[in-house]
Amino acid sequence: MTHATLRIIRDEHAALAAMLRSILLLLAEHRRKKTLPDFAALRAMLFYVDEFPEKRHHRKETDLLFPKLRARTPMSRELLDRLDDDHERGERKIRHVEHALLAFEMLGEPRRHEFEQAIERYVDFYFAHMAMEEREILPLAERVLTDEDWAELDEAFGANRDPLTGCEPEREYRDLFTRIVNLVPAPVGLGASAG
Repeated sequence: MTHATLRIIRDEHAALAAMLRSILLLLAEHRRKKTLPDFAALRAMLFYVDEFPEKRHHRKETDLLFPKLRARTPMSRELLDRLDDDHERGERKIRHVEHALLAFEMLGEPRRHEFEQAIERYVDFYFAHMAMEEREILPLAERVLTDEDWAELDEAFGANRDPLTGCEPEREYRDLFTRIVNLVPAPVGLGASAG
């Protein structure tokens, strides 16, 4: 039986991966053309990464899923500690990326490489983190959590309204989602696949 929580986590991972890949593709296109990227689009995309995955998705994993796993099995405690640490480091890393973007926007071409390196490191970090969760933690959760655990998790994760997973966004985020879709060129970004 597939639980809603597992589907939601995988969908949110896929949405984040698509957003991060779109950022890299957008940067590569501008690097190839020797043009500056649309900073408003990059700011909106990074705001999404910070607002949804970092502040909502991670918090539910750390505050709800991981404690239930720790309570049900001694297996993977070190891994859960590492993933919790990743969540904390992820917040610091996204701040570094946002600062590097601001420096690139304010100081221009001399700061392009620093920003591109910062976002590439963040993407590598995040993809490794998501892969570990999907490869190790989600299968463990399927094996050890109870129906009661799943009911609580499904309710909590079901409240997530990430627009990139096909959910109708909360009103305050509807404009952000529309702005991202409209700012990012369809061949690179989300405009071609959203909706």
